[in-house]
Amino acid sequence: MLSEEQKKFYDDQGYVLVPGLFSAEEAAAFRAEMHRIADNEGNSDATWDSVRGSGTTITHCHDVHFRSAMVTRLLTDPRLTEIAQDIIGPNVQLHHNKMFIKPPEKGSPFPMHQDYPYFPHRDHSMIAVILHFDDAPEEKGCLRVYPGTHKLGPLPAEGADHHASTETYPIEGATPLPAKAGDALFFHYLTVHGSGLNTSDEPRTTLLIQLRDPADVPLNDRHSSRGQGMMLAGVDPTAGAFKFAWEDEKAA
Repeated sequence: MLSEEQKKFYDDQGYVLVPGLFSAEEAAAFRAEMHRIADNEGNSDATWDSVRGSGTTITHCHDVHFRSAMVTRLLTDPRLTEIAQDIIGPNVQLHHNKMFIKPPEKGSPFPMHQDYPYFPHRDHSMIAVILHFDDAPEEKGCLRVYPGTHKLGPLPAEGADHHASTETYPIEGATPLPAKAGDALFFHYLTVHGSGLNTSDEPRTTLLIQLRDPADVPLNDRHSSRGQGMMLAGVDPTAGAFKFAWEDEKAA
């Protein structure tokens, strides 16, 4: 659970880094599992169009809990869900999850952006959690944020990647958030964030989890996933109205 000081920091800054949420041994086991999944899935480059062609790459995989029971158990770990409840409220629902591996020396950057354009919600309850499975110093391309930008609401997005203005929000001006293996970073989906190149000689391995209040209303369905709607804590008060994609297709 978050302390009152941590809650206030999140409310003010739009993020909070929780050190040592998982032990170094647990992080190492998760790291090995992420790399096993990556090897099994084959090459899947998630480099954004705006930086594609720069010779960089990043491995990713969606719906990781469908590929590993270890990840399924992780999603409902009380150490994770209790902090999510501190931020969202008693009911916490999975929107999606994906792993990222930034390879050494050429790990792709992510331009600064808000998550809002990809999956906007009426009440802006959406948060992101980044679980670090190895150390993420600045040279590995750790996450960077513009603190307090969650209070600005949705900002104009540019290009096919919907990134933030590079003049207003240059990546060099963002606050770096280096982390250790086992640390967890929670941030609001309106917080402007991104990450730089991995120029180190080691990969950066993370799991990204997007969570929301189940009562919040999505404004479009552009970012659906097979795990969407899974309750990780509490209950879904709208469960009577919930339908899987295949149920809608059957009704049609």
